[in-house]
Formats: sequence, C-alpha cells, structure tokens
Amino acid sequence: MPKLYYVYALRSLKDENLYVGATEDLRKRFRQHQDGTVQSTRNRRPLDLIYYEASLSAEDAFKREKYLKSAWGKRYLKNRLKAYLTG
Repeated sequence: MPKLYYVYALRSLKDENLYVGATEDLRKRFRQHQDGTVQSTRNRRPLDLIYYEASLSAEDAFKREKYLKSAWGKRYLKNRLKAYLTG
C-alpha cells in the first residue's frame, strides 16, 4: 500500500474559524490538535475535522495546503463545505 499524505481542515467550535494543515499521519496530527500540543490551535479547541484530501506525493500535499491557505483556497473550501458551514 502506498504512503499517503493528507491536507486537512479543522473547524474551531470555539471561534468557528478554519485551520488548514498537512501531515503524513492524519489521526496522530488530529490527536495532537485535540490534546493542545499544536500551538496554532491550542486556544481554539475543541476542533472538528471537517475536510481532508489524500495525495501520493508529499510535495503535492504541501502545495495543496499552501493553496487552501490562500484567498482562492479559502473561497474554494467555503464553497465546497457550504452545506456543512451554514447548516
């Protein structure tokens, strides 16, 4: 089975803002966010994993993360998750 790399979006239940990241181990990384060991989301917990994509290439995954953090990428995520975010 090939190694996968993930790009993911979390939603803070505290402030409802989104956080985008990339990782090799999605379960471990989400647990780190939930445990408060990730500085950028520590004060925004609790968090929900609301979106992820898998890629066979680390380079592709990290480029996608960069895109999703841009203005165009944020717009894409909000449109992609419109039903969830407004429901």
